[in-house]
Amino acid sequence: MVLGALAALLEIERDIEVVGRARDGREAIDLVAVQRPDVLLTDIEMPHLSGLEVAAEVTRRALPTRVIILTTFARSGYLRRALDAGASGYLLKDSPSEALANAIRTVHAGGRAVDPVLAQEAWTEKDPLNDRERQVLRLASEGLPGSAIAAATNLSEGTVRNYLSDAISKLGAANRVEAARIARTKGWL
Repeated sequence: MVLGALAALLEIERDIEVVGRARDGREAIDLVAVQRPDVLLTDIEMPHLSGLEVAAEVTRRALPTRVIILTTFARSGYLRRALDAGASGYLLKDSPSEALANAIRTVHAGGRAVDPVLAQEAWTEKDPLNDRERQVLRLASEGLPGSAIAAATNLSEGTVRNYLSDAISKLGAANRVEAARIARTKGWL
């Protein structure tokens, strides 16, 4: 329903044409590979691949499509990760439709479109986790024991413990559950 409503709102704009709709991240990548749209509008949380993973895949494949993430997650950590993944825009779903249309035009023209409040927060709050700490903490937050995390990441159990300990310390958490909660709240996980 939201997908259809969003497409209908954008199709009202004379200079914007909706060329495809995807229900999940894999379908979005497949459509982008075939349709080659100028701009892809995606959410962060989708089945199969997140919007962050979709943006990274578009960048990895060097597709000409520019990515805007439209989401409910007003978290500077997500914004920073989206930009690192290659997204050119990051807007909140409660933005007026006129702002979204203008953002699409800006990104299409080669610029960036970022929610101004989040942009300010992203400059001041840095993500303290490195990629390995984030990966190990994400797996731990799914309830995996150290041995399973070690197997999934090709690390030793001792190295997994070290990464978890570092993440817990950096986040000022008491344990891995609290560390994962803090990281998710900030948009770092």
